[in-house]
Amino acid sequence: MSRLGSAAPPVALSKKKAIDRLVAAQERLLRLRLLLGGQIGEKRIGPPLCVVFEGWDASGKGGAIKRLAAPLDPRHVRVSQFAAPTYDEKRHHFLWRFWPRLPGWGGMAVFDRSWYGRVLVERVEGLASREQWTRAYGEIVEFERTLTAEGMIIVKFWMHVSAEEQLRRFRDRAADPLRTWKLTDEDWRNRDKRPQYEDAVAEMLERCDPTWAPWHVIAGDNKHWARLAVVEAVCAAVEAELEQRGYDLESPGEAAS
Repeated sequence: MSRLGSAAPPVALSKKKAIDRLVAAQERLLRLRLLLGGQIGEKRIGPPLCVVFEGWDASGKGGAIKRLAAPLDPRHVRVSQFAAPTYDEKRHHFLWRFWPRLPGWGGMAVFDRSWYGRVLVERVEGLASREQWTRAYGEIVEFERTLTAEGMIIVKFWMHVSAEEQLRRFRDRAADPLRTWKLTDEDWRNRDKRPQYEDAVAEMLERCDPTWAPWHVIAGDNKHWARLAVVEAVCAAVEAELEQRGYDLESPGEAAS
C-alpha cells in the first residue's frame, strides 16, 4: 500500500491558513476556467478539462467537488455522478455510458465516480468476471490515452482516509438527521471488505497511472487540507497544459463577470 501512504496531511496547516489558501486557489481556478472557455485573455477555446474523483466512502469527495465547483459559473462546469449501471447500460461496453458526459473543447466536467468502478467495486463485489476486470486496466489506460491525445486534461483523485477516520465520519452521519441519507447499508458492507478494496486500489494505482493521466492521492483525514489540495492540483494541471500551448498566464486578462 505504498502508493496510498498515510491519510494524514503531509504538512501542519491551521484551519485558517488552509481556508485562506483555498480561497486563493479558487480565485486562481476561476481565471483558468475562463481562459479555457475563451471568456477572457486571448479568447481562444482551450482544451477540455475532466476531473475524476474516486475514494473511500465518506472520504470527502462531495466536499471537495463542492469547493471545486463553487467559484465557477454553473454554465461553465458540469458535475456528473455515477452509480451502478442500469440494465440498458449493462448491454454495452462498460466505458460506453461515460462518453456522453465527457466535456468538449472549452468545457469542464467533474465525475463523482467513474470508469474505475470496473476495477474497484465490480471487481470486489463479483459484478464483473475476472477476465473482464483484468482486461479493463489496459482498456482504461488506452481510453485515457485517446482522450488526452485529442487534447483533454484529465486530473484523477483518490480521496484517502484512514479506517479510523472513516468510522468516525460514519458515526457522525448516523447521528445527524440531515445526513443519515449519506450512510447506507452498502457503506457498512464495503467497510467490512476494506482489505479487499485496498488490494484493488493498490493495483489500480499501479496499473492505471500513465504520465498523461496520473493519479493524485489526497490525504483526506483533514477535510480542510484535502479540499485545498484538490483545487491546487487542478490549477497546477491546467496551468501546465496552458503553458505548453503558449498561453500567457502572467497577464491579468479580462475581469470575470
